[in-house]
Amino acid sequence: MTSPNAVPDRMLTRIGGLLRKAEATDNEHEAEAFLAAAQRLATKSSIDLAVARAHIAGRERRPTPVQRVVPIGEPGKRGLRTYVQLFVAIAAANDVRCDVARTSTQVYAYGFDSDIDTCEALYASLLVQMVRASDQYIKSGAYKSATVEKIVVEKRWGRPVRRRVQAPVAGVTARLNFQMAFAARIGRRLTEVKAEVVAEVSPREAEATGTALALRAKEIELTDFYAETSEARGTWRGPQASAGHSAAARAAGDRAGRAARIGTSPELPAARRKLSSPEGG
Repeated sequence: MTSPNAVPDRMLTRIGGLLRKAEATDNEHEAEAFLAAAQRLATKSSIDLAVARAHIAGRERRPTPVQRVVPIGEPGKRGLRTYVQLFVAIAAANDVRCDVARTSTQVYAYGFDSDIDTCEALYASLLVQMVRASDQYIKSGAYKSATVEKIVVEKRWGRPVRRRVQAPVAGVTARLNFQMAFAARIGRRLTEVKAEVVAEVSPREAEATGTALALRAKEIELTDFYAETSEARGTWRGPQASAGHSAAARAAGDRAGRAARIGTSPELPAARRKLSSPEGG
């Protein structure tokens, strides 16, 4: 049975290999298959580790959830909220809870080491693809032909009146909408793959290995750890495209999220320091 202490190096290597294959192909269906394979491998490993933890005797050292600071980017960098959205989406599909710094420069990740390792590996690859795809979209100029609905406030007879108007889409608005849709699509894809893997565990197998009980125990342990450890005030509500909603940019971001030709560059650098006033994820 897999060691319950951490993700084996060979498993992370296999995931990395699948991601590199996804990056190397121009075939959307192949890229989809490689990403799904990476998430399936991660989910199966997570289930194996949960069962292994459940079988450790009380006198043995039993792995417990941890809190880890994950750097997202430097203060003031545009788009950090969409980067956070991408990490949180990946985390949700891999049994990791998150709190977010108000500056969106860092995330507190709560979970077992093995699951957080998986999240960081997937995030490092997917972030590069998201930024690259949004750059290509902006450079293409496709967003310029679209309009965005905005609310303007005018004074009539001394009273403020709100009305909706159509305005050209600014580049920053298009980029934010694109990346928001990309991250949302990735989250749905990974969650669907995880659900499929869990559903594959037959009732007989679950009864024999205690898989269902192990997964439930893992969920309870993580929930309790998060409640005891998190100092978040409020709930993180995700990125907000305050300049307006661009349907065209979101559609383009969703398409890119479906293709998900994943990069392998390291995550954005940021100092690992204590979060101030984190928000719950």
